[in-house]
Amino acid sequence: MTKWFIGIRDAGWFQNAIISVIIIAAIVIGLETYPSVTDKFGIWLHFVDKTILWIFVIEILIKILAEGKRPWNYFKDRWNVFDFTIVAVCFLPFDAQYIAVLRLARILRVLRLITALPKLQLLVGALLRSMPSMVYVGLLLVILFYIYGVTGTMLFGRNDPIHFGTLQNSLLSLFRIVTLEDWTDLMYIQMYGAEGYGYDGNHHLIIENKAQPMTSVFFFVSFVLFGTMVMLNLFIGVIMNGMTEAQLEAEQEEEKRHIKELGHLTTEDDINHIERELEAVQTHLASLKRKIRGSSTDS
Repeated sequence: MTKWFIGIRDAGWFQNAIISVIIIAAIVIGLETYPSVTDKFGIWLHFVDKTILWIFVIEILIKILAEGKRPWNYFKDRWNVFDFTIVAVCFLPFDAQYIAVLRLARILRVLRLITALPKLQLLVGALLRSMPSMVYVGLLLVILFYIYGVTGTMLFGRNDPIHFGTLQNSLLSLFRIVTLEDWTDLMYIQMYGAEGYGYDGNHHLIIENKAQPMTSVFFFVSFVLFGTMVMLNLFIGVIMNGMTEAQLEAEQEEEKRHIKELGHLTTEDDINHIERELEAVQTHLASLKRKIRGSSTDS
């Protein structure tokens, strides 16, 4: 019976069916964001949603039963734990005040596409693998933001109080710069002074109009070079390195699995070969015995 459940679990049609159900679940959740659709087809959407939930339950049962006498092995896979948690949360008896938690759990079911598609699992695994290195890169970026934020507040705070009047405004402006979102406008305000550029209708906010062409160019260009060209590319490099390591690990595990399967097949072939040789020896012994008996009878 266990082999039957294993066959279903590993079947391609079963995996494709689950992926299709997850996509349908995502579509249903999206349709429920339209009040007109909910008012008209709310009963049917609720029915489809419940059906999808029970399909996920059946999927979990099949995978647990496929483990045979060791059903706890199902929970040794972190992706299985993730699937089980999402489905289990949907069965919790939430009050009306916690209905948002239930809706969040239903939205998270879309993330089950990660568990259904091995390539997405590889990508997520690479991101998780890269987290320790990304923390240090992020810490370096925070230090860079803080240094430039304090410097920008000191240099441009009186000329441009909207963007650099306080430290928090400076940090937010630096985030705008690092994403290259109209960062040149911020630079021009400091180059030509707030009265000469960018403060039309808000001149009353200016504390001291001050044009700083050389200082502003050095400040903004250097921050773009360090913050965007260097730091963000470091993030990309760390992620790419994590993806390479995850790919190599996946290939090694696949190679080990193939070696194990080939080794198992070779052992079976050896056993069959030995059995055939034993049968040949037994046949030869029986033939020798008949000859000995025949010769003794003749004598």
